[in-house]
Amino acid sequence: MEETPKASRLHIAILGRRNAGKSSLINALTNQKVALVSDIPGTTTDPVYKAMEILPIGPVMIIDTAGVDDAGHLGTLRVERTMQVLNKADLVIIVLEAETGVTQYEKALIEGIKVKRIPIIGAINKSDIMELSQEKIKSWSEDFNIPLLPISVKNKKGIEALKQLIVTYAPSDWQGPPVIGDLIKKGDTVILVTPIDSAAPKGRLILPQVQTIRDILDHDGLTIVVKETELKQAFANLRQPPQLVVTDSQAFASVAADTPPEVMLTSFSILFARHKGDLEVLVSGVKSIDRLKPGDKVLIAEACTHHRQKDDIGTVKIPRWLQEKVGGKLEFEWVAGSHFPEDLSKYSLIIHCGACMLNRRDMLHRLAEVSDKEVPVVNYGILIAHIHGVLKQALEPFPHIQRILGE
Repeated sequence: MEETPKASRLHIAILGRRNAGKSSLINALTNQKVALVSDIPGTTTDPVYKAMEILPIGPVMIIDTAGVDDAGHLGTLRVERTMQVLNKADLVIIVLEAETGVTQYEKALIEGIKVKRIPIIGAINKSDIMELSQEKIKSWSEDFNIPLLPISVKNKKGIEALKQLIVTYAPSDWQGPPVIGDLIKKGDTVILVTPIDSAAPKGRLILPQVQTIRDILDHDGLTIVVKETELKQAFANLRQPPQLVVTDSQAFASVAADTPPEVMLTSFSILFARHKGDLEVLVSGVKSIDRLKPGDKVLIAEACTHHRQKDDIGTVKIPRWLQEKVGGKLEFEWVAGSHFPEDLSKYSLIIHCGACMLNRRDMLHRLAEVSDKEVPVVNYGILIAHIHGVLKQALEPFPHIQRILGE
């Protein structure tokens, strides 16, 4: 449970006013002293993340946040960070105080969350100090159309019932489609091509490769993992062709050349474009690559920060390939980690990584922002396949998406 990647967990955000008991609630839910608790308002500054497991959901990420009524210049910055948590939240718990009830802050918060279409549940804390009537709770619940549950984090009253409420209201589709499991059937063989070069982490595989292997195993498939230089030998060793070949995008050209036409080919990045985001949106941005001209601004966004190699994919290879295609210099900007620019309208193209470090909700939020600004977006694998002339082949496992290229 502790080793489940952060991005593969249901994200549950706890929001409310200062001193409503948000930090105490996360401690009660996890049964640990995770968050700092104090009677002084504004103790929580930055969001605090804690991994735990809630059955039958499985691994989840609980997020404690600063109070939405925080004041002053720093308070405003804290509230902004709190609201940014909603971009990645799959479920929100609003914590109210029994004595003060629903204020303008909760009202505005509930309205904003509903616009984002995130499931909301409410916990009325400090019921040990003031016990509310069922009529009052029902009235508040009906006013805002959210379930409300009286709790006491001090006495641990209602905590198990709140966990059950989380299970009931957690979205069933938060994980998105499988990485690869719905593309194969029991007993199918999949060849995974994983180049071992200077960019490969020493002694291990990268997360998308590991998650793809696990998904194949979960769906009773067979997997062969090879370097691109051993792909021909892998085909020769098989009595019958594999169902699918999945490659690192940087090896697309050589792998496409070595893969027989009757065998479907795709990349880890394309699989994750569907698993973590919206493959149709990302493929639709391909045509804008051909319309780029020298001087255009291009944003390259990566969800993680890592040590840059001399031939780094995001800062070296992709810029080089694009400028060779355009026939001139482009103006590149880069962002990494959780930061995503507010002003997207200045870009002619946005290129996003495979998003293995983002949860699905966060990636879909980014795609929605880009779509609202009508800026074309692709991801690494889609762009590389297009530049090397193999995108149609790489989308063969997804015929309904493949047709976009012919429109």
